[in-house]
Amino acid sequence: MGDRVRSLKVERPHITLRELALEKMRLAILDARFLPGDRLVERSLCEELGVSRTVVREVLRHLETEGLIQSLPNQGQIVAILDNDTAAEIYEIRALLEGEAAMACARYADNDVVAELGMCIDAIQHAFDTHDHHAVRDHTTAFYERMFNGGQKNVAREIVQSLTARINRLRAMTIASDDRGQQAVQEMRQIFAAIRARNALDACDAARAHVERVSGIAQDLLSEGQTNASWKRADSNVRNVRNVRDSAIVLQRAMPYTKQQPRFIKS
Repeated sequence: MGDRVRSLKVERPHITLRELALEKMRLAILDARFLPGDRLVERSLCEELGVSRTVVREVLRHLETEGLIQSLPNQGQIVAILDNDTAAEIYEIRALLEGEAAMACARYADNDVVAELGMCIDAIQHAFDTHDHHAVRDHTTAFYERMFNGGQKNVAREIVQSLTARINRLRAMTIASDDRGQQAVQEMRQIFAAIRARNALDACDAARAHVERVSGIAQDLLSEGQTNASWKRADSNVRNVRNVRDSAIVLQRAMPYTKQQPRFIKS
């Protein structure tokens, strides 16, 4: 009898609606569906995501803690605008922590961790070859997680994880640049070769050199993007002025002509 009675226990889904919406929004920002400076309107997001306003608000609050969106006084929330100074700080932190992690990994990682690092790099290479930038980001994140774990740098890993969203946003920009795939994989193979050879100093140098190179690419792309944005704003302003002027001319032409009588000032 007992075997035939099915359990009434409700199976909880492995991922909540909030987590699904959060991942969708995060990917939309990383994939530039929402551009830097775009205003995020709750009602529109509710319709696009198909979720309640409560879920949207929770998602936006979480994305703000990740640094992907920002709140402006009297304007609401917008997609965060990355600037050169912020990017430079992020890459400076990466260079310091990843250099130390690579050094420690070369000293302490076991053979299983080293093998996993090699598989991560092969997966990154395949993702670049197939132009799957989502997979490039995922496998690159996995490579660094294993490197920090192998080097037993737990606190450093937590610091980097707090910057993961912004790191991935910069990464999404740099991996799409010309010929970056071949260069990035070659640089990461140098890190891996030093770790596998148990050469701690070379591993540290290779990790920092990799971050310095990608930092330079990001700085150039951000400068170019800011210049283009300035030109677009200027062009938009010019078009707005022209539209106002043209509208005024049309309005004047549409108004009936009335001859004004001369006014005399009484003395």
